Amino acid sequence: MLYYSTLTTLMSKKIKLDIFLEEYDSDTQLPAESLMLINQARDNCKKAYAPYSNFLVGAVALLENGEIVSGSNQENAASPSGLCAERVALFAAAARYPGTVIKKLAVSAAKQGQNIYQTITPCGCCRQTISEYQTRQNQPIEIIMEGHGGRIQVARSIDMLLPFKFSFRHLD
Repeated sequence: MLYYSTLTTLMSKKIKLDIFLEEYDSDTQLPAESLMLINQARDNCKKAYAPYSNFLVGAVALLENGEIVSGSNQENAASPSGLCAERVALFAAAARYPGTVIKKLAVSAAKQGQNIYQTITPCGCCRQTISEYQTRQNQPIEIIMEGHGGRIQVARSIDMLLPFKFSFRHLD
């Protein structure tokens, strides 16, 4: 749940947002299902095609029917023609299992030959895409995020990462 509070001044209102994430210092603290997903996301980093950035990202989407759909980033010399791991997993899930609710999305990243100790979060385009799926299914998508060797953060909904999201409701 995203909480707003307002502070009123003479000319305008200032809006304060409270964003809530869960943070784990180690994957051993994760619930079993989340640990399994983050391990699969780590494995998917090895499948990334990232010859330009050497930034390897893996993702998995857990669906309500129990299926797990994988993704990895796919770069292209004609940037921005590539695709992020999160969108690969989400688009594949929607293509293979149309209408099936996406419960969780786990994302892991590694720099070729290095550990990344900060949490890696989805880019803006991926956040908007996650938002579209969450809005369509009218249920939150939990997002589990990590960099290899670092802490893990969990957002219970895309609202925590994209509080002023754009949706089809704006088009009415």
